[in-house]
Amino acid sequence: MEPLHKEEKRNPMETANLFSHIFFCWLNPLFQIGYRRRLEEEDMYKVLPEDGSEMLGEELQRHWDQEVQVAEKEARNPHLGKAILKCFWKSYIVLGAFTFVEETIRVAQPILLGKIILYFENNDPDDVVKRGVAFSYAGGVSLCTLALAILHHLYFFHVQRAGMKLRVAMCHMIYRKALRLNNVALGKTTTGQIVNLLSNDVNKFDQATIFLHFLWVGPLQAIAVIALLWQEIGPSCLAGVVILLILMPVQTICGKLFSVLRGKTAVLTDNRIRTMNEVISAMRIIKMYAWEKPFANLIDQIRKKEISQILKSSYLRGLNMASFFIASKMILFFTFTVYVLLGNPITASRVFVTVSLYNAVRLTVTLFFPSAIQTVSEGLISIKRIKRFLILEEIKKPHEEAHNIEKKDRSVDVQDLTCYWDKTIETPSLQNIRFTVKPGELLAVIGPVGAGKTSILGAILGELSKDSGIINIKGKIAYCAQKPWVFPGTVRSNIIFGKEFQKAKYEKVITVCALKKDMQMLQDGDLTQIGDRGVTLSGGQKARVNLARCITGILQNKPRILVTHQLQYLSAATHILIIKEGKVVQKGTFTELLKSGVDFASLLKHEEEDESTGLEPMLKSTRNRTLSQTSILSLGSLGSSAQSIQECILEPVGEPVLSATPEESRSEGSVGFQIYKKYFSAGASTFVLFFLLVLSLLAQASYVLQDWWLSYWAANQEQLNITELLNQNQTVMELDLGFYLGTYAGLTLAVILFGIVRSLMIFEVLVNSSQELHNRMFNSIIRAPVLFFDQNPIGRILNRFSKDIGHLDDLLPYTCLDFSQTFLQILGVVAVAVSIIPWILISVCPLFIVFFYLRRYFLQTSRDIKRMESTTRSPAFSHLSSSLEGIWTIRATKTEPQFQAKFDDHQDLHSEAWFLFLTTSRWFAVRLDVLCAIFVTTVAFGSILIANQINSGQVGLALSYAITLMGMFQWGVRQSAEVENLMTSVERVLEYTELQSEAAWESSKPPPKDWPNKGTVVFDGVNFSYSVNADPVLKNLNLTIRSKEKVGLVGRTGAGKSSLIAALFRLAEPEGKIMIDGILTSELGLHELRQNMSIIPQDPVLFTGSMRKNLDPFNEHDDEALWRALEEVQLKEVVEELPHKMEMQLAESGSNFSVGQRQLVCLARAILRKSKILIIDEATANVDPRTDELIQKTIRERFEQCTVLTIAHRLNTIIDSDRILVLDAGRVTEYDEPYLLLKNNNGQFSKMVQHLGKAEMASLFEIAKKVYLRKTTSERTQYSETQVNGSAIVSSDNILFETAL
Repeated sequence: MEPLHKEEKRNPMETANLFSHIFFCWLNPLFQIGYRRRLEEEDMYKVLPEDGSEMLGEELQRHWDQEVQVAEKEARNPHLGKAILKCFWKSYIVLGAFTFVEETIRVAQPILLGKIILYFENNDPDDVVKRGVAFSYAGGVSLCTLALAILHHLYFFHVQRAGMKLRVAMCHMIYRKALRLNNVALGKTTTGQIVNLLSNDVNKFDQATIFLHFLWVGPLQAIAVIALLWQEIGPSCLAGVVILLILMPVQTICGKLFSVLRGKTAVLTDNRIRTMNEVISAMRIIKMYAWEKPFANLIDQIRKKEISQILKSSYLRGLNMASFFIASKMILFFTFTVYVLLGNPITASRVFVTVSLYNAVRLTVTLFFPSAIQTVSEGLISIKRIKRFLILEEIKKPHEEAHNIEKKDRSVDVQDLTCYWDKTIETPSLQNIRFTVKPGELLAVIGPVGAGKTSILGAILGELSKDSGIINIKGKIAYCAQKPWVFPGTVRSNIIFGKEFQKAKYEKVITVCALKKDMQMLQDGDLTQIGDRGVTLSGGQKARVNLARCITGILQNKPRILVTHQLQYLSAATHILIIKEGKVVQKGTFTELLKSGVDFASLLKHEEEDESTGLEPMLKSTRNRTLSQTSILSLGSLGSSAQSIQECILEPVGEPVLSATPEESRSEGSVGFQIYKKYFSAGASTFVLFFLLVLSLLAQASYVLQDWWLSYWAANQEQLNITELLNQNQTVMELDLGFYLGTYAGLTLAVILFGIVRSLMIFEVLVNSSQELHNRMFNSIIRAPVLFFDQNPIGRILNRFSKDIGHLDDLLPYTCLDFSQTFLQILGVVAVAVSIIPWILISVCPLFIVFFYLRRYFLQTSRDIKRMESTTRSPAFSHLSSSLEGIWTIRATKTEPQFQAKFDDHQDLHSEAWFLFLTTSRWFAVRLDVLCAIFVTTVAFGSILIANQINSGQVGLALSYAITLMGMFQWGVRQSAEVENLMTSVERVLEYTELQSEAAWESSKPPPKDWPNKGTVVFDGVNFSYSVNADPVLKNLNLTIRSKEKVGLVGRTGAGKSSLIAALFRLAEPEGKIMIDGILTSELGLHELRQNMSIIPQDPVLFTGSMRKNLDPFNEHDDEALWRALEEVQLKEVVEELPHKMEMQLAESGSNFSVGQRQLVCLARAILRKSKILIIDEATANVDPRTDELIQKTIRERFEQCTVLTIAHRLNTIIDSDRILVLDAGRVTEYDEPYLLLKNNNGQFSKMVQHLGKAEMASLFEIAKKVYLRKTTSERTQYSETQVNGSAIVSSDNILFETAL
């Protein structure tokens, strides 16, 4: 597997000095690059060794394994939290010292501020000593401010990095576990749920680690502040303390309630992402069935339930943020109300020291402490969810002796094997299975659909754990799955699969696997990138790549097990095992079974005659359909079936392939105004948005007025005190207390009311935006052409629906509200400060200019880093999805370490981007706070220098506001940058709302209700390509398919077979004319076209949900019709035995049904649709001959009056068609009756048949001849009857269809 990076830049933090560490100066070169040009992945620094995914993951895994062992000994459930603590506590506990020192300084600062105010209250201009002491206090305030700036950002960087480490380690463990889950455990979870664990749950650790230390620092700081307040204002402080104490348990309750809501939301999010995963994976089939509407309704219902829970948690979070906004005002109101009611006069020194002390503790008690409770609660929920996943049952591999085994000793020995896929079902999946395969032997396993053939391979591979019996394997296992699997990467990496590249051996393998021609037609040969889900390759190419992956030498002398329906190959088997209902019903050699008169012998008899006589096959032998995809297991090497080689013979060069998956788009520059406009307007009307703006201004105005009123009251009280002091008469209470206190209470009430309503409304509007944009994105996605899904990996699309929508649901509303509150508070603070001391403006103006420049300089780099963080996260999800699809292959080939390493590489790449995101944010913040510290220093020293011109109240207000501005301003600027960073998620979602759309589903002129009533299809000068700029795949196609005609379609890879079907279904818009019963398909709505045709795909697709929904998503048919359809495909008994019958919920992708059974469900769908035109894409490829016979009979009876087009890779399936269409390089090379085509020895179809061997050629020729003669006789009879009676009594179409397909 290819490395993700060619070159990595060493991380400069490793060699940075102390000063550079403190101020993050080592990032300066990166900012210079980011300011000049767009940053790319090559500009990112290599992840630090201690942050590597493998090291962190294995360390946490070791502690988890120890915890599991201890729990088993103590007979209790293991605790993931304990393993996390043991792994990370040492490094994390040290960070507690940072926050302790920081909060101590924060409490000490108001004391120094009080000393400065006292100097002004007792100001003596001639006292030089007091002036010197005042300067020392000012210096203390300045140093405290600078220390806070440094410590705060060092602490936050390191705790965020600790959160990153925990997240990375947990992701490593989750992926590692996913590779080890047994099939019972895989049935209990889904890809969507695991993606949700990796995308949402682990992100909670990033947030929880930030605030965790405040759980103990918060109470300590509160105690220290209470003691200082008691010293300052006496028992009156208890009023404010009571409010604080009330707020803390309320926050705790809110945190727990939030956790409950979060748990409920997570389940619904899991469900939505799982369903999205299924929809995106099966989009081609959904479009062909015209099932977009029921799936859109399904997603809409799931999303509404999810949004309902998100709104509840958002309202709770809104109240939480409103409480932070109003808490300090409530505390001050109750404190000073009690203070004045107890007869104490209000003075400037007491007011501002009290305000500053409350401000010091306010952030911790009303934000950090509640956030700690909330994030820890969420983290614990996530830990429980992850633990439930980690304790799922793992696969138990059978005893396998792989080392030092001689070739002659390699064998598979199975004795008295009994296995259960599901223990709750009494009937075992396999019962008393016995066989032995020795070197050079080939064991063929056959049996009807659902008999347990794949279960035998599953048991040998360890995928199906044994209940009893013996499985003894000597040698290394190689496995080729029934469904070909490829992973994103080059063709070469898919073949060598982590092994050492040996050119000579590699060349030999691709030659024997018939891949030479494929390599020639691929754009970059074997270095062509295979897209997600292998979209770059055809089905045949994928099968051949799978075969090549496993062949390490000649298979002839190795033990081999072949599970197949291809009965013509059984004569080559050493032994044959016939399985039915999980039991061996017959075992023996090919000759022995023929003599014993077993049921399958009659099916094979004609092939035996082919070998002996060559020319005596019967028509019925065409029903002996073979399996296109076969599972093979061998020791030492792996093979697929001869089919994939055979198919290659039928498929030459022609159809251009898609090259590498396009890189995920990444916008440049700032997020434009239009993005903000679309985001906010999606959530509410212009009037509501204007009302919200007015409400926000009123909330801030009342907030500022409350401060101003307290200052005004204190000034009047002080003036009254001075007047009365001069008069030597104590009449302090003559001040109209009712007026001042009443006004103060009214303003406080206004702050509370406006603050709460504003918070709730902003969350309401922005969550509505998220809902609306999600719906628009899904509607755009579901209307996008198929090409979009071929070019974009599932993980990339899912990332928009998981991470980006997660941001819109959760982080963005929170950050927007936080920024708007902070920004308005900054404006309020500056306005008040400037109105009191206008010269502050002299310092504020340059400060704003520097801030503006820094912000612009920072965002140039920050945007690119944030966007890279988003795009580097997607590959990890895609890698997980791909790995789970090929889990049997990965485990059989023991390549779990290579896939784990690739996942770690993806994680490390994302960690590089995330690390830069954290450090660049701190680089910015520490510079802002240092500049603010300079501003505070200027105010502190400047006020002492002009002490004669201002009073103590002005100094107190100016300094307390300056200190507040210091933390608040940098936070506001950083939050504005964070809003812009998060708006990239909105930008990414909006990008997917504006995708190119397919044609309309309904047209203005719908076709007649009985259309098509004949089923005649005409292609007139049709050119077809999947995209506008691509070369045409079909070139000047001209042909007519008559009513009720049965046409076989053949051609080699790239000939255009699938493209012809795509053109017919308008999966991309063709040039030229395609007419069905005289109506141009281009003039119809897509649903009007697609709903009137049926397709039975080669790869059957079922969806999570009930059997009823899978058959009839529109609820168009009653129960009787559904049961009748199931009965016709012989699934009625199977469904009736299910616990809830038709309402039984299917597992993800219908994995609780065999591939053959899934194919039968697809046939039942076609029966229910009653379409006049049917397309069959190797529909019976995955079923046994008996089921094949049933399907053929069903198709003959139910689709007798239909036009049927069958795509075939094997010629015996279509040799009795009315006509055969041969495509080559997108053109029609031959189109005639099979017999006439075979008579032309130089014809392409004839050459295809010749490649099959003499016996098969003779057989097919004889069948085609008999069909031709029979048809000719029928036509003569029809002509004679017409001559006698004047009309045809017998329809040739009806007679011919007896041998169709």
